[in-house]
Amino acid sequence: MKKIMLLSVVTGLSLLAGSAVVSAQDEQMLVIPVELFTCNYNDGKGPGDLDKVIDKWNAWADKSGVDDYAAWTLTPYYFGQDQKFDVIWLGAGKNAVALGEAQDAYLAESSGLHAAFNDVLSCDAHSNFASINYKAPPKGETPKNSVLTFSDCSLKDGATFEAVGAAMDEWTAHLANAGSTAGIWHWYPVYGGGGEEFDFKWLEGFKNFAELGKDYESMGNGRGYETSGRLFGDLLDCDSTRAYTAQSRRFVQLR
Repeated sequence: MKKIMLLSVVTGLSLLAGSAVVSAQDEQMLVIPVELFTCNYNDGKGPGDLDKVIDKWNAWADKSGVDDYAAWTLTPYYFGQDQKFDVIWLGAGKNAVALGEAQDAYLAESSGLHAAFNDVLSCDAHSNFASINYKAPPKGETPKNSVLTFSDCSLKDGATFEAVGAAMDEWTAHLANAGSTAGIWHWYPVYGGGGEEFDFKWLEGFKNFAELGKDYESMGNGRGYETSGRLFGDLLDCDSTRAYTAQSRRFVQLR
């Protein structure tokens, strides 16, 4: 199912762009490639040590002309006992070629950056996802610090990418009418991982926890769960949401 869904995403966008499924959000159906490293701090190391290495990495990226690769670090805030990592490195390319070029440049780098990162972090997973944006943040902004939430979602029997797209179109309109400032993305697994028990990750981004709280209030006391249930009850099963504080490490306008 996951491979079929990914094929639908990658090959079907040109067809969807002209349909009612994405309607006013045609422009948002651009696929952005993203990569994740899940890492733990080595003994005696911490966030301050990582900041110093990232400063060196940014200086190298500036000198090397790496200008189509954006990066963040994510720190768990709401999380469960199965999340056995301290920090996530999230990188995104303007497109898949730009991501590959940034990766090639880093792999060829020989001034000691690899050793500097390895001295601070040990990373046990590196994965890649195809990201589709359904609701952009206000003005496409990327604040220095923000909040990201993740849920793992699976399609129920008979559900299709087209049906999810139609539901998302209506759901994002509902959120906009309710004053939500959330950005919403769906991430489909491409490389790394293996054995995933989900079809895609549902991400939401907020400027801060107060903005997340507004959506929380709207979903609960505002009875947004009724609209959500009507739209997605027959389409998706999603697990509990995790939340992370996100720090922008290298800003690039990706869209």
